[in-house]
Amino acid sequence: MAKILIFSVLAHSFFCITIAFGPIPLQDLCVADPTSSTRLNGLPCKDPAAVKADDFFFSGLHVPGNTKNPYGAALTSMTVAQVPGLNTLGLSLARLDLDPNGFVPPHSHPRATEILTVLQGSLEVGFITSYPDNKHLSKVLNQGDAFVVPVGLLHYQRNVGKGNTVVLAAENSQNAGINVVPKGIFGAKPAINSDYLARAFLLNKISWNSSRLSSRDD
Repeated sequence: MAKILIFSVLAHSFFCITIAFGPIPLQDLCVADPTSSTRLNGLPCKDPAAVKADDFFFSGLHVPGNTKNPYGAALTSMTVAQVPGLNTLGLSLARLDLDPNGFVPPHSHPRATEILTVLQGSLEVGFITSYPDNKHLSKVLNQGDAFVVPVGLLHYQRNVGKGNTVVLAAENSQNAGINVVPKGIFGAKPAINSDYLARAFLLNKISWNSSRLSSRDD
């Protein structure tokens, strides 16, 4: 009986190992083909014979983004949309520019963990753990500092320095996705019931309408 039990445990362990997921690509490259009508988790692969060096190239991270907006912030993205060679590789990059007092509203990335590295200036970054703890963890970063934001958690960034702040953000997804709380909630189409939102956010109707009008102006 003991031998049978040991055999069952070993067999179960072996079975679990054989079905474990490995994110390693099964070919050297899979350059995205945005013209294909095929639908899958990612983009179909371009014919390898048609692949060129420019499929893996991006230029522009040295150029400051346009921060002339209500947030005083700009994002220059390097995802699979800009670099087809990132397809299936689980990686993307972005430059974040913030004016003095510039900020990024609370948001989350449903498909990626993020690493933020400050290249210039000072940045406060924070995230909030999930219910029921809702613990707020934040840190002020200076040039050369880095901070990790776990996948899916609400987080924010704001410039707390006297000058411009420049940040390099890396994510372990070719398309991390983003859910911006104010725009998602108050800018939903069709609109979410205003009475419900006022109650959910513990607001009166007047302040809710003001927030909604502000989000439409962005």
